[in-house]
Amino acid sequence: MKPGSMQNMLKQAQKMQAEMARVQEELKDERVEASVGGGAVKVTMTGELAVESVVIDPAAVDPDDITMLEDMIGAAVNEAIRQAQDLASRKMGAVTGGLGLPGGLF
Repeated sequence: MKPGSMQNMLKQAQKMQAEMARVQEELKDERVEASVGGGAVKVTMTGELAVESVVIDPAAVDPDDITMLEDMIGAAVNEAIRQAQDLASRKMGAVTGGLGLPGGLF
C-alpha cells in the first residue's frame, strides 16, 4: 500500500468518525413513540434509548387485571426500543455506507 493511500484512508476514517459522533449527538434530540392497546399505553423514547415518558389511559387501569397493564407497558417499551434502534441504524448506515461494522452495528 502506498503511503499516500494510507493517509487518505486514515483521513476518511477520521471523517467518518466525526460524522458518527455528530449523528450520535443528533439522536439525543430524536424521539420515537410506541403505542399499544389501541393507545392505552404510549411510550416516548429518545434516539439514545432513554424513556422520556409513559402515558397510560386511565381506562386501561383495571385493579383486577394489573398483569395486562404491565404487559402493555413492556410491549410499548420494547416497541419504542426497536424503533429507536432502527432510527439509529438508518442514520448511522447513511454515514458508514453499510460497512457492516463489528457486532452487526449499522
